[in-house]
Amino acid sequence: MKEWLAEYGMFLAQVVTLALIVAVLIALIGKARGREDHSRLRIEELNKRLRGRQRRLRLSGMDRKHRKMALKRFKKEDKNEVRTSPDSEDEHQKQTVWVLDFKGDIKASATPQFSEEISALLGVVSESDEVVLRLESPGGLVHAYGLAAAQLDRLREANVTTTVCVDKVAASGGYLMACCADRIRAAPFAVLGSIGVVAQLPNIHRLLKKNDIDVELLTAGRYKRTLTVLGENTEEGREKFLDDLENTHELFKHYVGERRPQLDIEAVATGEIWYGSEAVKNGLIDEVGTSEAYLLERMTQARVMTVALEKKRGLAERMGLAASMGVEHGLQRVYEALEAGGWQRR
Repeated sequence: MKEWLAEYGMFLAQVVTLALIVAVLIALIGKARGREDHSRLRIEELNKRLRGRQRRLRLSGMDRKHRKMALKRFKKEDKNEVRTSPDSEDEHQKQTVWVLDFKGDIKASATPQFSEEISALLGVVSESDEVVLRLESPGGLVHAYGLAAAQLDRLREANVTTTVCVDKVAASGGYLMACCADRIRAAPFAVLGSIGVVAQLPNIHRLLKKNDIDVELLTAGRYKRTLTVLGENTEEGREKFLDDLENTHELFKHYVGERRPQLDIEAVATGEIWYGSEAVKNGLIDEVGTSEAYLLERMTQARVMTVALEKKRGLAERMGLAASMGVEHGLQRVYEALEAGGWQRR
């Protein structure tokens, strides 16, 4: 019995040792991979995707004999295209339309990825090319959307022709981004504008005072803190807070006015929103139409390529991200509901 226990103990020690070695190796490999770039650039030519779908639809209505003939014809067309494309392209066929997507939340969280996508394009885009941004955002934090808009300004400074397509909403910070483009196209009922600044915060000072709870707020600098959630707010603090909002609003108006000089900025910078069919009349956008229709039109003249940088995440990161996104999604819905409250007209 003692010999069996000794052998079992030795076996158990070997298993534990082996498990520890494997765990250390996995940790080292994971750490090494953590230093690598786990992003992947996904590129797709929409012309080919559309042609493939249209071919499938045609084939679906044919009998076996005609389907076989059509497949041969399609293969011949593809071979001729490959054979002739390098040397016989005209100026229109050489042009490329690069398509990016930006779906904004309160913090404009997609900005880092968007910035990298633009950096990649700036190294390959030619003078005849165009960059189309499919934009959707109800706005959010001023500094976050200021940075996102600055990414589009990089294309502007490089003299790259840019078009922003808005199918649903580009309001407030979303419009701050949209106005950086050479041309803005929006669907008939897309929401645009909301050129204004808003801030709100609760104050529970009276509740705390009622329960004999004191809050000490110590600052160095007269306006280090203007309004607070816990402390007693002063009239001076409120006036300073409003001055800051007005200053931000003036910067917002100046930014839009520089990029769309045809706008009567004082008339549209009231915080109001307009739908696409209305926005074209006051100059907020240039034309009414959907992004799908625009890209379909461009496919007759150029290659249309979607570009997206996809980030690969580890299991732990995915689990943590899922939890945080659940909370953030809830907050986002509350924010959007509040914002949308101003869009419902009677």
